[in-house]
Amino acid sequence: MTTLLEIKSSVLRQVQVRPSIRRRTEGEPGHASADPQEPAAGAWKPGDGVEFFAQMRLILKKGEGRQGLPCPEVLLRSGSPAPAEPVDPNRGLRVLTPEEVEMLYEEALYTVLYRAGTMGPDQVDDQETLLGYLQQVFGTNPEEHAEAIERVKKAKAPTYALKVSVMRAKNLLAKDPNGFSDPYCMLGILPASGAPQEPGPHKDQRFSFRKGSKRGGPLPAKCIQVTEVKSSTLNPVWKENFLFEIEDVSTDQLHLDIWDHDDDVTLVEACRKLNEVIGLKGMSRYFKQIVKSARANGTAGPTEDHTDDFLGCLNIPIREVPVAGEDRWFKLEPRSSASRVQGDCQLVLKLITTQRDTGMSQSGRSGFLSYMLLLGHLLQFEHRSQQTNSSGWRGELSGPAATVLCLHGAQSNLSALQLAVLHWQVSSRHHQTCTLDYGYLLGLLEDVQAHWEGASSLPQEQEESLANSFSAFSEFGLRLLRQLRDYFPATNSTAVYRLELLLKCLSKMQLFQPSFEICPFETELNMDIAAALKRGNREWYDRLLNAKSPREQPGPQRLAGLVELADAVYEDLQSCYGIYASLFHNIVEIDFFTLTFRQLERLVAEEAWVLTEELSPKMTLEVASGLFELYLTLADIQRFWSSIPGRDSRSLALAGIHAPFLPAVKLWLQVLRDQARWRLQGAVDVDTLEPVDASSKHSSSAATASLCFSHIQELWARLAWPDPAQAQALGTQLSQDLCEATLFYTELLRKKVDAQPGAAGEAVSEPLCVVLNNVELLRKAAGQALRGLAWPEATSALEGLLPRPLLSCTQALDEDLRQEVHTVTAHLTSKMVADIRKYVQHISLSPDSIQNDEAVAPLVKYLDEKLALLNASLVKENLRRVLEALWELLLQAILQALSANLDVSADFYGRFHFTLEALVNFFHAEGQGLPLENLRDGSYKRLEEELRLHQCSTRECIEQYYLDKLKQKSLEQNRFGRLSVRCHYEAAEQRLVVEVLHAADLPPLDANGLSDPFVIVELGPPHLFPLVRSQRTQVKSRTLHPVYDELFYFSVPAEACRRRSACVLFTVMDHDWLSTNDFAGEAALGLGSVGGIARPQVGGSARARQPVTLHLRRPRAQVKSALRMLEGRTNKEAQEFVKRLKELEKCMEADP
Repeated sequence: MTTLLEIKSSVLRQVQVRPSIRRRTEGEPGHASADPQEPAAGAWKPGDGVEFFAQMRLILKKGEGRQGLPCPEVLLRSGSPAPAEPVDPNRGLRVLTPEEVEMLYEEALYTVLYRAGTMGPDQVDDQETLLGYLQQVFGTNPEEHAEAIERVKKAKAPTYALKVSVMRAKNLLAKDPNGFSDPYCMLGILPASGAPQEPGPHKDQRFSFRKGSKRGGPLPAKCIQVTEVKSSTLNPVWKENFLFEIEDVSTDQLHLDIWDHDDDVTLVEACRKLNEVIGLKGMSRYFKQIVKSARANGTAGPTEDHTDDFLGCLNIPIREVPVAGEDRWFKLEPRSSASRVQGDCQLVLKLITTQRDTGMSQSGRSGFLSYMLLLGHLLQFEHRSQQTNSSGWRGELSGPAATVLCLHGAQSNLSALQLAVLHWQVSSRHHQTCTLDYGYLLGLLEDVQAHWEGASSLPQEQEESLANSFSAFSEFGLRLLRQLRDYFPATNSTAVYRLELLLKCLSKMQLFQPSFEICPFETELNMDIAAALKRGNREWYDRLLNAKSPREQPGPQRLAGLVELADAVYEDLQSCYGIYASLFHNIVEIDFFTLTFRQLERLVAEEAWVLTEELSPKMTLEVASGLFELYLTLADIQRFWSSIPGRDSRSLALAGIHAPFLPAVKLWLQVLRDQARWRLQGAVDVDTLEPVDASSKHSSSAATASLCFSHIQELWARLAWPDPAQAQALGTQLSQDLCEATLFYTELLRKKVDAQPGAAGEAVSEPLCVVLNNVELLRKAAGQALRGLAWPEATSALEGLLPRPLLSCTQALDEDLRQEVHTVTAHLTSKMVADIRKYVQHISLSPDSIQNDEAVAPLVKYLDEKLALLNASLVKENLRRVLEALWELLLQAILQALSANLDVSADFYGRFHFTLEALVNFFHAEGQGLPLENLRDGSYKRLEEELRLHQCSTRECIEQYYLDKLKQKSLEQNRFGRLSVRCHYEAAEQRLVVEVLHAADLPPLDANGLSDPFVIVELGPPHLFPLVRSQRTQVKSRTLHPVYDELFYFSVPAEACRRRSACVLFTVMDHDWLSTNDFAGEAALGLGSVGGIARPQVGGSARARQPVTLHLRRPRAQVKSALRMLEGRTNKEAQEFVKRLKELEKCMEADP
């Protein structure tokens, strides 16, 4: 045994780790040779189905992208530049006349030459650079440029003014007992003559309006302004605006004092009268009056200082104010070293001009209009210099351009809102002739919106100008949206992003509508957008229809174009849902997908209805093929709508469109049936019955057949016929055609392999293995395809169950293919029968002198070699079937060897018992081969039983015979009737009492349909009860329900009755007067369970015990096996037992 176990079946242990066969996809190497994409000319005969299935694959490939709802990641395939947008020179900026250009040139030079204030870090401070830039912009030669500069220099200098907005202060000192102050501001312009003197004993003091008359020269009263008093606060908010005229921008200063006051009315009135004082003496008197008023409710003190009321001051040179203005917090400064101040004050400062000696000003053009013309001129010049990527230009101005515009805007006193409006108007107009980046335009609109909310309204003229720019841009945008698919294709991510920004611009403009006194839009903008989209959809569809399927063409010629049209509509709807819909819904609140789907679906449906009505009388194969493909796309459009939650396809114009297509679909499916057969025939003809590659174990024809069936299944899924009754008829016919094609293929394979000559002495045929793998692969592929042909039933069915006709067809085909697999498997293993018998005979003839494992080793080695070949050639499922077939062959071979060697030594049977267990271990292969429950079933049980019985003595065999009778159960409990008995053992008398009560439902064994039954009662086995004779009841004539009520006594010891095989056997016979009695049935009752034997009898009458009902039966194979074993014995006891039983068998009928 040790030697044998060393022969491991490594082959079987590899079975489980090998992956199961899966259907190869079209792109795998194994299918390239089996089903080429483009067959070579002359490789296939006409009508072999290759061209048909190639066209079918194209149809299926078209539907691969139509599964479920589209996602933007799949649709956006290109990041290339967006298509160029249309330009219209008439919609751009107005062309200036030469006189206007000359005046604009002068305006720009005047702005640069008379600039005032401090330049910012991002601005160009060099005057020559700015002048040189203007020379380039206006295209003048050096002489003209120099002359223009001289003219401007001779002009009168502008009048400057300083706009001051006192916004707020924070963290001021508390001067009042309540912990707060009552702050107010006094501010004015200090001319050069009124500036504080640095030398002298007061160099540590700063100027103060209250002491200005003592420290400096005369201060004009018109230069002094005052804010309101804010009571009880340390963080006052004023937001008051003042305008101061500037005499000398290089030397004048802005001075501001913050004071605490206790009497609001008196102080404010006094301060306001300052502007009515003329002359230095009058102002001094008023300052004194202000001081007295300020101290009226306070504590007396020196009138010169008044430091308790001073909160801080500021001195800002005019020349230090930035040219663009500034909004800044200034830290408060002390008046002198003795002053204690804290806090900050926020001021908004802007230096402007109020009078300009230029042609523009003299002609009455406002600064607003001058800035617009200058911005347009500069913008055009800057854009021309950026032609490398003009459509993506974001309006980035050069340093000189930005500086010139900043200077002009500040000098023209343009507000932030006006500047934002001007940049939008000029850029939006310029965009219509030279495309700009929509993100830049959106940013301009956001600037307008930001300043619009916090500023006062524009003058009516400027508001009208803004409204006109909105109208012009919206008209331009609506024109683009009408041609949405041309300028913003859904496959171009750059174009889609431009569309998103355009919609945001239009949406942003709509927000201004409630603010305009003059509305720029006659209707709601989103209504205009929806109308433009509808018009664009119709124009796009009409262009497509005229290009692909003109109505003037005949119907058959229009059909192919209409298929292309429907495909284009489906792809467009995908783009609408996956790309455009979310943009329009989220930005302008338009349901673009529903709008487009309803419109295009109705148009396509109208064309389809008209064309099918025209083509129905002219149905040909070509027309049917085109109509079939057209219907698939129309059905895809319907399913697309239905797949969206909340959408119902019953309201569509395409609802019911399937009806006129039914004849074409039927004809096309008939063609599919014939083409599938031709395709399979051609595939088998060129098949060499060799694996397609190293990783596959099936041949090329199986791959082709599997792929064809897969295509048929996918095609049915796409067809999805909506009418249940029609779908059942179509599906039933298609499933029958598929089953016939499958069986047709297996028949072709069988003929092919039969025609091939087999190699002499070849035990394992590789072509047979390939055929077996082919059939298994096709069984799976056909089963999967059939399950995929389910159709919607009119009546409600359980989820997941196949319709009854399809289920029957699937089961029948699976049974046929399994039978085919069984046939091929038997054919394959039949080549090994002779070798197996030879090795089994070798075991039976081996002398007793050699060890058992040595006798079995040749057989195991042979099996291991053959299984290695089978494992390399078969798939997992087929290898398992071959193993099961080989196992059965081995068992039958051993049974034949046993039947040929009767009454031999016990060692002979022991050797075969060893062989059987060794083979079980070999085929089980430590769990990687056949399961133990499969190995130890069927013929194995019979063989094991015979081996066990052969090793038993004659009496043990006889006892096994009766044990088998006790174990035997009736397969049909009421087939042979029932017998009621009652048994008990009387220990005192040492006898067994058996009472036969009655029988029922006995089989009719006479011609009259009745029987004459009687019962034979005997004990067994005979060697346990050698002195006991059998007894019998009376015969009950003509009845099937006899009643006996007869008692029988058997004098037997209790010890014999307790034996495991001890039983009482009841045999029911039919009495015949002229012939042998007929056997009706038998039943056995084990004596171990009888009262008095299993447990002592305790009081009461034996008749009071419950009767036992026994079901009659006929002897079966497991009972007869012991009998056959005894037949081979030559001893007297065995022969007598067999002789007595055979006499009983003569009157028994064969077991049906």
